[in-house]
Amino acid sequence: MADESPNRAMTTPDDDRHDVVIAGAGPAGGQCARDIAARGYDVVVLEAEQEDGFPGPSNKSTAGTFHSMMSAFQVPDTVVQNYTDNVVLESPNSFYNRDHAGAVLDFAAFKRWLVDAAREEGAEVRFGARVSKPILENGEIVGVRYNGDEEIYGDIVVDATGPSAPLAKELDVSNLHRETQAIGIDYEVEGIDLDHRGYADLTDSMMLRLDHDIAPGGYSWIFHTGGDTAKVGVCYIQNDRHREQAVDGMRIDDYMDRWLDDDPRFEDAYRPDDGNVLRGSAHIQMPGELHTDNFMAIGDTVPSIDPLWGEGIHKGMKSGRVAAVAADYCLAGSTPDTSAENIGVYDQLWHNEVAPNMHSRLMLTELLYLARNERYDTLMNDLRRADGDVLAGANKGGKLDMAKLLHLSDVPLVAKWLKGRLKDPSGRWNPMAGLR
Repeated sequence: MADESPNRAMTTPDDDRHDVVIAGAGPAGGQCARDIAARGYDVVVLEAEQEDGFPGPSNKSTAGTFHSMMSAFQVPDTVVQNYTDNVVLESPNSFYNRDHAGAVLDFAAFKRWLVDAAREEGAEVRFGARVSKPILENGEIVGVRYNGDEEIYGDIVVDATGPSAPLAKELDVSNLHRETQAIGIDYEVEGIDLDHRGYADLTDSMMLRLDHDIAPGGYSWIFHTGGDTAKVGVCYIQNDRHREQAVDGMRIDDYMDRWLDDDPRFEDAYRPDDGNVLRGSAHIQMPGELHTDNFMAIGDTVPSIDPLWGEGIHKGMKSGRVAAVAADYCLAGSTPDTSAENIGVYDQLWHNEVAPNMHSRLMLTELLYLARNERYDTLMNDLRRADGDVLAGANKGGKLDMAKLLHLSDVPLVAKWLKGRLKDPSGRWNPMAGLR
């Protein structure tokens, strides 16, 4: 199939050519490879980590998900640490509890399973292969360089490397801005009092807390993993509220340690000597074009736009799946066509299937993490009074559901957000500009 592509330069070597080359073996890259290989195409995944001990430092997810993802991608029970029954939202002085079944995954086991599943479908996975830059011919990407000077070629190249995004950056696709970056840390903690007086019962629950005293400009979480153990984390976003309330000199680790010291639920808690410390980042911004000739950006390489239960794993998996559909669309038939116009079906599918209502969802995300602590207490009361579907609808970008959660007192915040839609002096679109 690869030899027939009209976009393939005649100088491309024959010894390492493939239909699709994917950089990154995370949820998006692994699922993309799995689906493309299942369609009979020749696909290679390049993963920077070594296979022995995979995944190591790249294990960057708290790995909370819901049954919709588990069933859609046939995820086995063997990678689940704990099935949960509820989701809980906390504010500094209140909380909201809703029945919603989910699962907290062993993310390392999940990633290993996904690689194995891709290999079973016929995908090749090369570990210890760090992608550095695209190979261009006539201005179009035709392959990638990895591990210094090694080269591999493909009719379609997919960047699934996460926020580092070396290929997407070089091609000016899905440009990520440091000003909207979210920084997070996650510990495995034992000895937690999950049903402490004055707090919600977090037994078999996934909890998200909105509290700038713990995570200025962001959020924190406790995901129950069984017994008296949980994944506990803090994330802040480099937004106006973080700049206003952050303490000089404090790093993300310091905010995490302060929460563990101050919250009575952690009075007898401890972090096991062999417990994982996960670190990660994302970008909260409007994505631009996600493709160009012979190329797609998927997974965390695409900016995050989701408000509360954004479920990054599910979004990454869906992103990989629609990229596989787009690749099949471009490569099928006797005359494959991987031009930007043809591969643009990926953008259409992404906006329709992965992140519909993109603008309203991003607006809710930005407003949510810029609100003040007292507004979070009001939000909990609003959610308790509202119909149970309002939270789910607002999280999906439903304007009517979002309107039910807004007050007249929110007008100044919304006005500042609208002002921030203006371009900053550099000319780059900056949704945070008016909030500085």
